[in-house]
Amino acid sequence: MRASRRDRGDAVRYARALHERGWVANHDGNITARVSPGCFLATPTGTSKADVDDANLLEVDDQGKRVSGSSRRFSEVNLHLAVYAARSDVGAVVHAHPPYATALACSGNNLIETPFIAEAIVSIGPSIPLVPFAVPGPAAAEALRPHLDRVDAVLLASHGVLSWGPSIELAYLRMELVEHLARIATLAQAHGGVQPLSKDAVDKLLAARAKAGLGAAADRAVELYGSKRVIACAPAPHSNVQVADSPRSSTIASASPEVQTIIREEIVKILSKG
Repeated sequence: MRASRRDRGDAVRYARALHERGWVANHDGNITARVSPGCFLATPTGTSKADVDDANLLEVDDQGKRVSGSSRRFSEVNLHLAVYAARSDVGAVVHAHPPYATALACSGNNLIETPFIAEAIVSIGPSIPLVPFAVPGPAAAEALRPHLDRVDAVLLASHGVLSWGPSIELAYLRMELVEHLARIATLAQAHGGVQPLSKDAVDKLLAARAKAGLGAAADRAVELYGSKRVIACAPAPHSNVQVADSPRSSTIASASPEVQTIIREEIVKILSKG
């Protein structure tokens, strides 16, 4: 099954955006999108992201073998495939080296692991973990797996950032958010560092994440964060977002603008209650 025109267009658009924003250099960075069960669209290796176009995109199977296109696949494909295997709700994965976030990943000083901004908790999850370094391949995928049910972005030690979501756009925006947080945390060091949110606030924000249907484990993220109970949330009455019974099948049933509106509304409600 050939990737949709939209996915192919988004792969080109956001690959070029990675280059334009200075988040990749040389042949760095990669993007994939789920085309069908066991088939994934991918950007090529050996090509600057500034030069990615429809003609040099390729498709790989769930073993990383090229099934269409003439370009070579990138070496970090195992990381992408590990995400897809663990998360049926994920439609795209993005990898890049945004400078502030990658500086934290390479220093081992993960200033953004502890939640300190409400929107990030709702969008990404209860933390942004630092995955131990491993050479690209099976070992790197194995190091990533313990984090896949909890969050939607990670720092890769001595490497960069990996983010994922239901679409290329949302996976990219989570990458953008990670870099934004890393820059804030780095600047805050001059003022004593960031102040983490309280556990009570985090629990409420994770409940908003569940209500928006974000993440495979959204409806049990509060429990994973350390609460004694799971806060179950129904979709907002004005939306068509559905929260599935199974943590592995949570999906965003609506377009991203609606999800963003729901997130903002839930955060405002939480903060207004103190």
